Amino acid sequence: MSAANNLLVKMAWAADPLADATVAALVGSWPALDAGLDPAALHNVVLANRLMATWGANATLPDWQAPADTPPDLVGRLQDYLQQGTVLPDWADRAKVERAEAIFITHGPLSCTLLFCASLPECYVLPNLADVLHIAGQLEAHTEHRIRQTAAMIFPVMMRGGLMGGDGQGLAQVLKVRLIHATIRHLILRGSPEHAHGLVPAQPDQEPAMGMHEALMRHGWNVDTQGMPCNQLELAYTLLTFGYVFLKGLRTMGQGLSTRDEEAYLHAWNVMGHVLGIRTDLMAHTMDDAAKLFDRMQAQARTLPPDPDVRPPLGRALMNTLERTLAVPVVRGLPVVLTQWLVGAQTARDLGLSQRAPWATRVLFMVLRGLITCLDTIGRWFTPRFSISRLLTRALGYHLLTKLLLDQTRPLALPEHVLQNIHSTVAQWSDDPHALGWMNHLEDHLTTQGPWRATARTTSKPLAK
Repeated sequence: MSAANNLLVKMAWAADPLADATVAALVGSWPALDAGLDPAALHNVVLANRLMATWGANATLPDWQAPADTPPDLVGRLQDYLQQGTVLPDWADRAKVERAEAIFITHGPLSCTLLFCASLPECYVLPNLADVLHIAGQLEAHTEHRIRQTAAMIFPVMMRGGLMGGDGQGLAQVLKVRLIHATIRHLILRGSPEHAHGLVPAQPDQEPAMGMHEALMRHGWNVDTQGMPCNQLELAYTLLTFGYVFLKGLRTMGQGLSTRDEEAYLHAWNVMGHVLGIRTDLMAHTMDDAAKLFDRMQAQARTLPPDPDVRPPLGRALMNTLERTLAVPVVRGLPVVLTQWLVGAQTARDLGLSQRAPWATRVLFMVLRGLITCLDTIGRWFTPRFSISRLLTRALGYHLLTKLLLDQTRPLALPEHVLQNIHSTVAQWSDDPHALGWMNHLEDHLTTQGPWRATARTTSKPLAK
């Protein structure tokens, strides 16, 4: 086994000492394996989640103060966590991070399409990661919740100043997710990961689980064969799905960036990964290195067939959610065929998507893809701003974005001023500065006229008529 592959194997048993120690201190000594979390410990976990909602701008986090009636021990642990967790790596390059933020803003609607049809599906490929996602979020029934949780982290991170600006909100969101990962580990293992080994037996399902915490504690886990839940390997893999998979998707759609821009985008996500507690030696800094690392991670995961395999139900649930955003039957299968194209045949098989779309939709997609590629190639002889593929993926991104993320009846779990900033940014995406005027007019017919915003699920025009 090569040194690189040997590292990946070891990382399945590596967790996150800082976040794990914080959660262990909040919970205290764990009772016997066949017992649940005692009420005092559960109260501390719930209270910590409420306190995290008060974390604000990046510059304020190291000096964060809790409400006066909060137990001092709990406050002290969270303050120590924030002071250590907000320290950025000395290799963080502000210019590259700002360039990545500009790329995200420029390609915003495409970013949403690729998040839904590439990044999230790829997240489900690693069986143990899919298993954790399944039990933590019961994703077959609550797919939109998973999507919205992901967006609630990505937007604050990639908005201007999100990671390195004093007024940014990215650090708070990432550090919340980091503690959530540690809590999931602690609950599944029913104790500190530092001392976990062997089989944590599943508990009999005498009655339906009352919420996420109980579902995690009941599930059971074999540390010797499965490694740690939310381990370093899986965190690093997930990081690649948001950076590398996005960039790869742009290349696949003929919208690829320059090498300089690609590396800036990877760099920003690596800075985010550092805040999330991911080891530096599991990060990739070029597209070639990212592709090799990503492929090795997937190949390693496929050597151990999962039993049971929860990936197809997760894949189907995601596609069902995306299909419900489109009004016309023949177009409704577009997310499936687009996902198949973006993630490739093997991943589509892993997720049970190989034969998911109706034959008419598959044929239509292949014909249109070939036609659009020809038209884009010819059109760019005359102007680099000609791109039908960009127009259509922006239109799809609009429908997915407004119906899944910006529904004002269910706002993202973010502070009000952050939500306002997101809505203001999305409103500016209504006109594509990289497109010709007539293409923007055509896009209006596929989306909506004026600024992009969602006031209700019925305000946008159907993607096709």
